[in-house]
Amino acid sequence: MAELLRIEGLDVRYGRTRALQGISLRVERGEAVGLIGPNGAGKTTTLKTIAGVLRPTAGTVTLDGRPIAGDGPERLVRRGLSLVPEGRQIFTTLTVAENLRLPTYCGRSKDPDADVERELERFPVLRRYFDQPAGGLSGGEQQMLAISRALLCRPELLLLDEPSLGLAPKVVDAVFDALTQLRSEGVTVLLVEQSAARTIEFADRTYVLSGGCVELEGTRDELLGDDRIERAYFGAGAVGA
Repeated sequence: MAELLRIEGLDVRYGRTRALQGISLRVERGEAVGLIGPNGAGKTTTLKTIAGVLRPTAGTVTLDGRPIAGDGPERLVRRGLSLVPEGRQIFTTLTVAENLRLPTYCGRSKDPDADVERELERFPVLRRYFDQPAGGLSGGEQQMLAISRALLCRPELLLLDEPSLGLAPKVVDAVFDALTQLRSEGVTVLLVEQSAARTIEFADRTYVLSGGCVELEGTRDELLGDDRIERAYFGAGAVGA
């Protein structure tokens, strides 16, 4: 597989606080990569920096071999990078249809109507509420809408921040079923997720962050059942915590 994303020596600060401390990671094209760690480890900061929401104080970020650190979110969307943010952040006063049509103006869709139809087939519940305000959807339905909205920009790299947050177990299953389908379609995924065990099972490789640093990295087979996860991330806790 060819490398799609590379981060080298990335530092990010919030004022005097050093949120990321020289982290490095890579994502191959067509790969699913997980990013886990305790609260405050720097997971969301990493995604926001890749997506252009935050600017690094040091280090490099390259997408498909081209530097992108410091580029704004609008430019990065056009270059093939989409973020599904924590909390979904859909437009609740707009209809489902309007939420889905907005991303088709990013310039990457050759047939917007066909792309919207593809997402309605992926998540049929969205068709049921197509002309209703998105704020009336359940949390799981809003997450499906947020994922569809990101996919309508036809991303080379899909970033997901805590897609299962606040969802019932059956809805989480449906979301991960959709992510598995995306992998089969060749979409490259970088996933931040609260469930370590589920992330490790889903991803080809997973990075463990702690205190703004990469503490551990490995494949599914290397990390499942590995005591290093507990030492680096969970302390005395369990991998499913």
